[in-house]
Amino acid sequence: MATENPARENSGEKLYTIGTVSRLTGVGAITLRAWERRYELIEPVRKESGHRLYSRKHIDQINRITALTGQGVRISQITPDMLETEQAQADSNEGEKNLWLETLNNMISAIIAFDEQRLEEIYNEVLSLYPIEWVTGHLLKPLLIELGLRWETEKGSVAEEHFFAFYLRNKLGARFHHRRRADSGPRVLLAGLPGEYHEIALLLFALAANEKGFRLVTLGTNMPMNELALVARKTGCDAIVLSGAIEPEKWTLERDLPQLVSEIELPIFIGGQASVLACDAINKTGATALGQDMEVGLARLVSLLLKPD
Repeated sequence: MATENPARENSGEKLYTIGTVSRLTGVGAITLRAWERRYELIEPVRKESGHRLYSRKHIDQINRITALTGQGVRISQITPDMLETEQAQADSNEGEKNLWLETLNNMISAIIAFDEQRLEEIYNEVLSLYPIEWVTGHLLKPLLIELGLRWETEKGSVAEEHFFAFYLRNKLGARFHHRRRADSGPRVLLAGLPGEYHEIALLLFALAANEKGFRLVTLGTNMPMNELALVARKTGCDAIVLSGAIEPEKWTLERDLPQLVSEIELPIFIGGQASVLACDAINKTGATALGQDMEVGLARLVSLLLKPD
């Protein structure tokens, strides 16, 4: 039996399988079905076989629901009308929205052509017009999602992702190196989980955390967990934050993470898609799953670690 492509054309609109949407949003398939059946929040397209398919509008709705629950709104309090109102507010500034979309499409064109000079021109131009926080939220994060969709639907390539990842890693690395370092505030050890080689999300989180006043000890990706306690003690850290885009290995969840929790009396947080895919297992160890939404996770760290003036 042929494997079904995760996207198809339907009146000009691409539709994605529940597995693809789950990987992109960090919301598990079981949760998506519950939001549909119990709360009537998402209405996917149904194939004759009964399989669910989701549009980009559905993906936007899922991300809005995740943001609302991250702000403390109970899922039972969220209604379809609330989501429609938020969408209407987002659509009201159509000119700005179209500008970001045009810029995103121009960057994708440069990436497809592997044209670093054109990519540099677009990126520098948008940075000259908007603060970096806006560029990150309105352009870089949507662009990473779009590249992920291209790869999932076999319209893009691994080479495209690697090309842009290398470019962006250099840009973010330079920003991080020249950042204004906080001289007070909680000190956080930041690293990638074992087997995790994606650096972009880690760098974006580090930059955002630095802006919030955290002092950072960064160790990069694929960090052995048996070395974290020693580094945290040597540097006087107040917390450990680990990140991952893939599901952690069984031995990480059943052996190394519980050992780290028992070895050091510091709060340990896990962010990224890994924290969604293994949420229950992470929380069971005594660590805390932060979820995939960077702003929501960072807000939680602020509320727990930053003391008010």
